[in-house]
Amino acid sequence: MNYYRFWKVIFDCLLSIFLIVPLLPLLILLFIITSLDTRSNGIFCQKRVGQNGRLFIIYKLKTIDPQKEKSSSIGLVLRKYKLDELPQLLNIIKGDMSFVGPRPDIEGYYDRLAGNDRRVLQLKPGLTSEASIKYSNEDFLLKSQKDPLTYNDEVIFPDKVKMNLNYLENMSFKEDIRILWKTFFKIIK
Repeated sequence: MNYYRFWKVIFDCLLSIFLIVPLLPLLILLFIITSLDTRSNGIFCQKRVGQNGRLFIIYKLKTIDPQKEKSSSIGLVLRKYKLDELPQLLNIIKGDMSFVGPRPDIEGYYDRLAGNDRRVLQLKPGLTSEASIKYSNEDFLLKSQKDPLTYNDEVIFPDKVKMNLNYLENMSFKEDIRILWKTFFKIIK
């Protein structure tokens, strides 16, 4: 596993550079669209918990109208096709993230894990994971609960931790490619 971690960093960096070059015109266009749509800077920046519990700034395209405090119609399309996450290629180049790993969470979750569960922090956060595929409809799932916060804390989050620990134990190039393909087909479905 340690041997693969070295190559995973190289794979992440090379793939993100390979993708960002042809996607740069699209990123610029989406930045302009989201800036006009949200009437603000089109990039959303937020502190997230990274590898070893270190905080980093994640980049996304803004999808929330700040005046209405809800997703715009353009934002909903960007979120559906995960286009709002394209700026995270910069996070990967910077070394804050990986293509595959637990989705980066806000403070108060991964950073508060204890015991064996804390091993999740050995992983760099990722653009995708088995857990993010399973819970791709998390917003809808939480809205349908009487107590969304409790449901997240007692059902969804522990399941994500379990799935991410499983990834930690089985991390390999083959597993990363499988998860990336699964994500791609989930998005275009």
